[in-house]
Amino acid sequence: MGATKIEFRLRVAIMAVVITLGFWAPWIEAWGFGERIPLLEWLALELARMGWVSFAAATPIVIVLGALVAAKGVLFRVWGTAYLGVGIVNHGQMKAGAVMADGPYRRLRNPLYLGSWCMFAAMATMMPVSGALFAMVLLTIFLFRLILGEEAFLSAQLGASYKEYLRAVPRIIPHLHASLPAAGGKPRWRHALLAELNPICIFLILAVLSWRYDNWLMVKAVIVSFGISLVARALTPGIENDSQKLSKN
Repeated sequence: MGATKIEFRLRVAIMAVVITLGFWAPWIEAWGFGERIPLLEWLALELARMGWVSFAAATPIVIVLGALVAAKGVLFRVWGTAYLGVGIVNHGQMKAGAVMADGPYRRLRNPLYLGSWCMFAAMATMMPVSGALFAMVLLTIFLFRLILGEEAFLSAQLGASYKEYLRAVPRIIPHLHASLPAAGGKPRWRHALLAELNPICIFLILAVLSWRYDNWLMVKAVIVSFGISLVARALTPGIENDSQKLSKN
């Protein structure tokens, strides 16, 4: 079942609430469910307990893997926003124009949602284990509902051309080679970088601050980066041709 219009309009707020609960994990103190140990540390401990590597080696391995996931989030969020346009990405309503067949949209239909999922997964490494599980399950379901809601809306608005696009391009797992010829759209990289500061900051937090082994410092950095990203998104001008593109946030 796809997301409703209200869910789409409030998507940033809904995801922010879920992420906040994931970090807070109030059930740990209230009901004694789980421990307040970051997922990153727990994964390193489990690798060491299974005897695959020593704990000293496991921690850097988990940090690097987390940073790589965050980097993938940056790649798809910035790439998708550059071609789709900041105005559409930030819009409170679904938009239907010409079928988008440029940049990442030639390889998968939802690069922004894939990028968001990777960013959330990277953030989850800083959450308590139970909080990470809670957040990732709910966010995965919510992102999938947003995808289904957009697909239903765009199919109804664009008809045969969009249904042909659905058959040619995979939903979430990208093709290595482009499925469609380029439509000739030009990316706006500067706008995209400003609009996608949050995934960029999450990557930097994992790639740089995690080596200090101070999870509370990382959490505070996440809060600051989210606030900065909201200001940057609000101040970033939209793109004139945004109204002619599909909404894929």
